[in-house]
Amino acid sequence: MNKLSVSDCISKIGLETEMCETLAKNDVLNIGDLWSLKRNDLKKIGLSSTEIKHIKIKMQLHSIDLNKKKYGKN
Repeated sequence: MNKLSVSDCISKIGLETEMCETLAKNDVLNIGDLWSLKRNDLKKIGLSSTEIKHIKIKMQLHSIDLNKKKYGKN
């Protein structure tokens, strides 16, 4: 997997177009914007629990998580 930067577009983590559009409508345009959000923030902009889980998994595949958590690569 390619190393991601917080300035990269959210589509680079492999989210579906519909989720990217919902996030973009709410000014979540790059990974840094998404990275700083909490689950409740995502619920407030209209994402379902299933969509939030999907986002979380996609981010974890790139060693990042919601709430500005980072994971070390083994």
